[in-house]
Amino acid sequence: MTNDPLLSPFRLRHLTLKNRIFLSAHEPAYAEDGLPKDRYRAYHVERARAGVALTMTAGSASVSRDSPPAFNNILAWKDEVVGWMKRLTDDCHEHGTAVMIQLTHLGRRTRWDRGDWLPVVSAGPAREIAHRAFPKTAEDWDIARIVTDYADAAERMQAAGLDGIELEAYGHLLDQFWSPLTNALEPPWGGDLDDRMRLSMEVLRAIRDRVGPDFIVGIRHVADEALPGGIGAAEGLEIARRLKDSGLVDFLNVIRGHIDTDAGLTDVIPVQGMKSAPHLDFAGGIRAATGLPTLHAARIPDLATARHAIAEGKLDMVGMTRAHLADPHLIAKLVAGTEDRIRPCVGANYCLDRIYQGGSAYCLHNPATGRELTMPHLVAKAATPLKVVVVGAGPGGLEAARVAAERGHEVVLHEAGNDPGGQVRLLARHPRRAEMMAVIDWRMAECTRLGVGFRFNSWAEPETVQAEAPDVAIVATGGLPPEPGLAEGDGLAVSAWDILSGEVRPGMNVLLWDDAGDHAGLQTAEALAAAGARVEIVCRDRSLVPEVMAMSLTPALRALQRADVVWTPTWRLDAIRRTGNTLTAVLGSDYGPETRERQVDQVVVNTGTHPLDDLYFGLRPGASNLGEVDYPALIEGRPQALGRNPEGRYRLFRIGDAVAARNVHAAIYDALRLVKDL
Repeated sequence: MTNDPLLSPFRLRHLTLKNRIFLSAHEPAYAEDGLPKDRYRAYHVERARAGVALTMTAGSASVSRDSPPAFNNILAWKDEVVGWMKRLTDDCHEHGTAVMIQLTHLGRRTRWDRGDWLPVVSAGPAREIAHRAFPKTAEDWDIARIVTDYADAAERMQAAGLDGIELEAYGHLLDQFWSPLTNALEPPWGGDLDDRMRLSMEVLRAIRDRVGPDFIVGIRHVADEALPGGIGAAEGLEIARRLKDSGLVDFLNVIRGHIDTDAGLTDVIPVQGMKSAPHLDFAGGIRAATGLPTLHAARIPDLATARHAIAEGKLDMVGMTRAHLADPHLIAKLVAGTEDRIRPCVGANYCLDRIYQGGSAYCLHNPATGRELTMPHLVAKAATPLKVVVVGAGPGGLEAARVAAERGHEVVLHEAGNDPGGQVRLLARHPRRAEMMAVIDWRMAECTRLGVGFRFNSWAEPETVQAEAPDVAIVATGGLPPEPGLAEGDGLAVSAWDILSGEVRPGMNVLLWDDAGDHAGLQTAEALAAAGARVEIVCRDRSLVPEVMAMSLTPALRALQRADVVWTPTWRLDAIRRTGNTLTAVLGSDYGPETRERQVDQVVVNTGTHPLDDLYFGLRPGASNLGEVDYPALIEGRPQALGRNPEGRYRLFRIGDAVAARNVHAAIYDALRLVKDL
C-alpha cells in the first residue's frame, strides 16, 4: 500500500490503469517497412516490464497513403500492421500495461516527395514552414476517403487487441481544418467553428460506427495555438467542450502551441534550459472546465513535478516520455523506494532532434534505449572478476567505470583534474546547459555506490596504470583543441575553450571561426556577446551549426539574435595577420578563389578536438591485444578475445574522444558496449 498519488490507480471507462504515469504517443522511428517489428516491440516491452501504466505507441501513425511519414512512422493503413501490433500489445499486457496508438493524417505536415509521391493535402494552400510542402486544398472526395481511412485504421487497432486509440489534432490535418490560419475552405468544411470541426466529428462518428461504444477513443489536441489569428485559448476551450458534448471522446490530451516551425515545436516540447512543465496549469484548466479525463505531457522530467500534477488535480494521467527514454525503470525504482537512483532526463533532446533529422531516437546518456535487443539496461555480473583501470572521468570514462563495477569487477579510476566531467563540465558552465552535469553526477553517485576507487589530481603515465596491475586498462582521456592549421597566424587565435573556461577575456570586436559546428561554438558566441562583444560567426558550412539539431538550436538562436550576432556561412578562415593594434582575418571560400578581410581585435576558433592519446600509445607495447578492437565481436555482443602479444600483461582499449572527436552519446555507448562483455 502507498499514499503516493502517482501509484494510485485510475479508471478510464472500463480500463483500470495501475498508476498515473503514461508514455505519451511518440514515434521513436524504429519501424521497419512501416511496421512495429522486434526492435519497436522490445522498446515498449522494456518499459511495460518496469511498470508504466499505459504506453502509447506510434506518434503520428499514418492512416492514409497521401500522409507519408515525416520520420519513419508506423503505417496504420497497412493490413500487415495488425499482426505486429498484436504481438506488441500482448507482450505489454503480460506486464499489466495498457496499450494505445495515435492515429493521424499529417495533412501538410510532411513532404510530397516521400512515400508514393502524392500531393500533400490540407484545408488550404498555406505552406508548412517546417516541411516546406505546398498542399493541395482538399476536395470533397479527399475528405470522404480520409474519413474512411481513419475508420479502417481504428478497426485494425481494435483487431490487434489494443486498449484504445488517440487521434492527433495539433499541427496535423484535423486541426488544420480547425484553425483559421490554415482553413481556406467555404462551408460546410470552413467558416464558423461548427464547419471547421465537421471533419473531426465525421471522423469520430465513422470510428465509433466501426469499433463500437466500448473501445476507448481519445484526442490529443491543441487548445491554444499561441499564434495571432489562430486558435486562441477561448476557442480552444470551446473545442474541448464540443468534443466532450459529442459523447464520442473518452479523454483529452492537451497541447498548447504550434509546431509548424522549429521554434514553435520547441515551445510545445521544451528542451534543456527551458522551463519545466510550462503548459501544466493550462492543461489543468481544460480538465476543470470539461470534466473529461485529461492527459498531458510537455517536459515533465521528474517525479516531483509529476506528483504535483496528480496531487493538485491538474491531470488524471501524466506523461513522462523523455524521462522513460532516459530511464525505462523509472517506476520500478519509485516502487522500490530508490527514486534517488533514477537516471535523470537532462533535456538534451538528442532523442527528438534525431527523429526530426531522419534518425532513430537515442537518449543522450542511455545508449541502451532503442537498442534493447543488443544493449542491457541492467548489466549482468561477470563470471570472473577482473581488475579494471580507467583513465579519465568524463562521461565515457565514468560509464566504463560504472558498468565494470556493475559487472562485479574491481575498478580504479584516475582523473588528472580535481573534479569529474571533462568537456561536459566546461559546457555546463552555461546556465542553460547546467542540467548536463546530471550526466556526470548520476554516474558519480552510481560509481560511489558500487565502490569504484577514485584517484583525482592524478596525471596517469603508463607506469601509473601498470603499477595497478590491471587485467584491463581503458583510456578515456578525451581530446584537446588542435592548432587551427591556418596558412598564417595560428598563434594569434584563441580557442573556444579559452573563452568558455574564462582563461581569456572576450574582445570587443570578435570573429568566431566555427569549423566544428557544435555546442561549443554556440556557447562561445553567447559568452562573447554577453560580454558586450560585436560577434561575427564564420563557418564554411552552408547551414548553421550542423552538429546541433533543430530543437536544441532554438534557444541559442534566440539569444544570438537578441545580441545581433552576425552569421557568415560558406566562408572559411585562411589566415590571421597583425595590423597595428588590430588583427586582419583573411577569409577564403570552398566555392571559388574569392577572399574577404575583417578587421577585429580578437579571433576565436572552434575546431573540435584531437585525441589526447599519449597514454594510450605509451601503454600499447605492454597490452596483450596491442590496443586492437575486434569490431565484429564488439558489434555482435561477444567478449574481446584478441591476444596478438603473448608478452602482454593487460588488455587495452580507448573510448570516446580519446579515439576521435564525436559526442557524449558516442562516448557512453563506446563504454557500455565494450565493458558489458568484459
